[in-house]
Amino acid sequence: MNRRQLLRGVLVHSGAALLVPGLPTALLAWPSRAVAMGGSLPALDQPAPEFSLPGFGPGLDRSGELGLDQLRGRWLALYFYPKDFTGGCTLEARGFQRDLEQFHQINAEVVGISADDLAEHASFCDSEGLVFPLLSDPGGAVSQLYGSWIAPFSQRHTFLIDPDGVLRARWVAVRPLGHSREVLEELNRLQA
Repeated sequence: MNRRQLLRGVLVHSGAALLVPGLPTALLAWPSRAVAMGGSLPALDQPAPEFSLPGFGPGLDRSGELGLDQLRGRWLALYFYPKDFTGGCTLEARGFQRDLEQFHQINAEVVGISADDLAEHASFCDSEGLVFPLLSDPGGAVSQLYGSWIAPFSQRHTFLIDPDGVLRARWVAVRPLGHSREVLEELNRLQA
């Protein structure tokens, strides 16, 4: 028995389906809920958890916050990531920035969330030329609602939310290179 078969057996036997890259999709969802390393994931085809967080970038209200309610009427690619200026997070942000115009052409916004503070987000956006909002979730409250928190970091998960605020797709344990294109492809598929 190899390590993968052993891990599969342990996960199935434990009564939980942890989302681990490379495991069959049958293990990705348990009958009543999906579980990731960061907690319980919100259910697909149900209202996405509401949020409002301070941030840096376009679209923030007068208080400097952005919430799900402000994004109604458009699709939302909401991505959680561990830390500004790290290799994988920079690759992922650059991918979303590169494809941002394509998202906008199909009525979609991109928003990133991490535990970094506003000054760090401002510096990261400036350094990388990012023109989409990055929101600050230092205690992980919103990340927890999305099953994306292992203190002190948000986990690399992405959620696709429709114009009515309903969660339509999710990715866990994201590989940053090419991820933006994955999200665009799914968005185009859902809109077709």
